[in-house]
Amino acid sequence: MTLYVAREASKLWKRFCKEVSIEILLLAEKWKLLLAGLIFQYIHGLAARGVHYFHRPGPTLQDAGFFLLPELGKERAYISETVFTFVFFSFVLWTFHPFIFKSKKIYTVLLWRRVLAFLVASQFLRIITFYSTQLPGPNYHCREGSPLATLPRPGSVLEVLLINFPRGVIYGCGDLIFSSHMIFTLVFVLTYQKYGTRRDIKLLAWLTAATQSLLIIASRKHYTVDVVVAWYTVNLVVFFLDKKLPELPDRMNGTPSPLLPLVTKDKDSRTKEEHHKLLNGNSGDTVDRVNGKISEDANSVHSDTTSNGT
Repeated sequence: MTLYVAREASKLWKRFCKEVSIEILLLAEKWKLLLAGLIFQYIHGLAARGVHYFHRPGPTLQDAGFFLLPELGKERAYISETVFTFVFFSFVLWTFHPFIFKSKKIYTVLLWRRVLAFLVASQFLRIITFYSTQLPGPNYHCREGSPLATLPRPGSVLEVLLINFPRGVIYGCGDLIFSSHMIFTLVFVLTYQKYGTRRDIKLLAWLTAATQSLLIIASRKHYTVDVVVAWYTVNLVVFFLDKKLPELPDRMNGTPSPLLPLVTKDKDSRTKEEHHKLLNGNSGDTVDRVNGKISEDANSVHSDTTSNGT
């Protein structure tokens, strides 16, 4: 038993080291886009912090979701954040599963490039919308009478740039349309829908996304319109960007090169296609051209021989 455990641990360590070496090579080539995506996460947080200075509390707007869903209250508002935290860390752990499990379908670096591209595009649209119109926040700390509803004028630029993380993010106001929590949730669910392998987990992920939507409204963190707009905007962003971005190589098909998988695959497919045509006689034009060339050469030789009298 001890020998078996030691042998399996050794295999696991070798697999982990191999994956680390592959991902380091990919990271060395793709780090610029990854860094740009991470920097934009800070820019998005900075924009959300900035709009809080413009927020003015007011009466909560009439909302169909508020009418249909009972209010959770301050003491149960944590439920929504708990579900989101579960979704976030579950997805992050899944993206690193090739380092441990044998069923290696994705490259972690390449996957996160796509995820960050989806997030950046969605967050860019979100910044435009919540700066276009500032709505009175429905959250408890954004209502009239709350000291956090309006931020005092900043004393320095540094105060704005630090964004008071994480408290400034949790207790922000004004960044409503559309929900940032739903951006992350839907991007993660759509990514697993395409690259995940477990059908039951895919179903659970969509049910969790729907539950998360209802909890956000019930906890009064967003209006219903914030959630609805997130659902169709994020899906459209992912749909169109997914067609523009280069497709991830499927590692389960035995792609030989981690850095240039698509080039090798395309080259092999073209070679196989040409070989298939030759075997099935589909290259008749090529054969005719070759035969014609041989006939022309033979006639040329014959005419030269006749003119020389031999």
